[in-house]
Amino acid sequence: MRKILIFTAVLVLIGLALLAFYYPWFWILFILVAPLATMLIADMAQSKHAIMRNYPIFGRMRYWMEDLRPKIYQYFVESDIDGSPINRVDRSTIYQRAKRELNSQPFGTQFNVYAEGYEWLAHSIQPIGFDKMDKDPRIVIGGKDCKQPYSCSIFNISAMSYGSLSSNAVEALNAGAKIGNFAHNTGEGGISPYHLKHGGDIIWQIGTGYFGCRDDHGNFHPGLFAEKSKQASVRMIELKISQGAKPGHGGILPAAKNTEEVAAIRHVQPHTTIFSPPYHTSFSTPRELLLFIKQMRELSGGKPVGFKLCIGQKSEFYAICKAMMATDIYPDFITVDGGEGGTGAAPPEFSNSVGMPFMDALSFVHDTLVGFGIRKEIKILASGKILTGFHILRAMALGADACNSARAMMMAIGCIQALQCNTNKCPAGVATQDKWLMAGLVVEDKKSRVANYHRDTIESAIELSAAAGLSDPKKLTRKHIQRRVFMNEVRSFEEIYPSAKPGYLLSGDLPQRVKDDLAMAQVDSWEMVSSDAL
Repeated sequence: MRKILIFTAVLVLIGLALLAFYYPWFWILFILVAPLATMLIADMAQSKHAIMRNYPIFGRMRYWMEDLRPKIYQYFVESDIDGSPINRVDRSTIYQRAKRELNSQPFGTQFNVYAEGYEWLAHSIQPIGFDKMDKDPRIVIGGKDCKQPYSCSIFNISAMSYGSLSSNAVEALNAGAKIGNFAHNTGEGGISPYHLKHGGDIIWQIGTGYFGCRDDHGNFHPGLFAEKSKQASVRMIELKISQGAKPGHGGILPAAKNTEEVAAIRHVQPHTTIFSPPYHTSFSTPRELLLFIKQMRELSGGKPVGFKLCIGQKSEFYAICKAMMATDIYPDFITVDGGEGGTGAAPPEFSNSVGMPFMDALSFVHDTLVGFGIRKEIKILASGKILTGFHILRAMALGADACNSARAMMMAIGCIQALQCNTNKCPAGVATQDKWLMAGLVVEDKKSRVANYHRDTIESAIELSAAAGLSDPKKLTRKHIQRRVFMNEVRSFEEIYPSAKPGYLLSGDLPQRVKDDLAMAQVDSWEMVSSDAL
């Protein structure tokens, strides 16, 4: 039957073509019928899609609707508070601040304040006047072995690589960082000319692929690293061990985004899909990790060097802390990423089901450093869906000294959450290497939006701090943040994430599960000691 229909459609096309040759008005009918007949033939002849094969032409509508579904849902179906991964309320806040539009809302909150998970700041009856607050709170990053400490804003641009982002997007972000005097993390894709063009402060991220400082075999090249790390714009170096989007997986750069220019910057072959290794080749134990950090600090002329990670097995972080104490080598900062993921393209299982969530990870890292008595040596940067001033203060309450944001900064330069980041078809020109699409992103306009969003978000964090009666956001504690854990039960973060006592991990009075994790942690191996040996 299928062959008969295909044969009939072919005969109709041939017949119409012959009639059009003798009767010109048949061309109109041919033009109308030919595309439908061609689709019918193609659909019935192909073998990949059963729906299209069984229901030619009409079966295509399913795939059209599948493509349109996210757009229709975002614009016509979802409520202001239900959008994912970022709801419309927060997206609107970002857009309004970036454009310097009305930064207020009418008629009260849309959130269900009695729903489990609702959070708020406990304000004070005696708030502090905003005019008495420091409008540009900063922290100094650089430990005892750092020769060039960096005065860092409490809110910065998180890691996003050129290649993943367009050149115009990178320029707009860096130019905005220059205007607002905050830092721009390069992502693991290396330092591009677009990171340097406007002179904004740079945090150079080094991933497992060592892009920009690798030899022909993909290994770390000390000479190239020393040369590039000493550039004036490079203020800090971040060694990426893992990231929330795909912890334990390594990065992915699709071939469509790996242009000649991107490949030259990364020292790889162009037009090929680039997979970063899931682990580093420059070290294989916690002790070697710290020796590598020491090497990078020396090669850079004493600039702050830290590492970024998504927490997985707790014993491995305990092992790193043990190695710090054994070697007396400390990273200048640790960036904590959450397992809920970020801008990076990743397999769904890794985005959805791997890695410790942000708030659990942040409190764990802070409490562990306190527990080993080494918190004063290291600053903590938080990177996990930081969108508003409240999110900054919430992270600080859990132990962060400063915060980074990726998705919010993308939205400040025009991202519409089209969820096309991994296709090279970003309609806003942010996450693409398509020259036509990226031309829609005008750097001169968007750089100001980045600076505006940063300034207003910092201002909101300061206002919230003042409302809590605190003269400095750094004074915020876990007692100031409340969360509804059940309809008629509210707990403070102090109750949910009890603060650690200094040096408690060095004492013997510990819960058995903590003792087991500590016992499994080894300074000279990532392998955990067998539970049978404990």
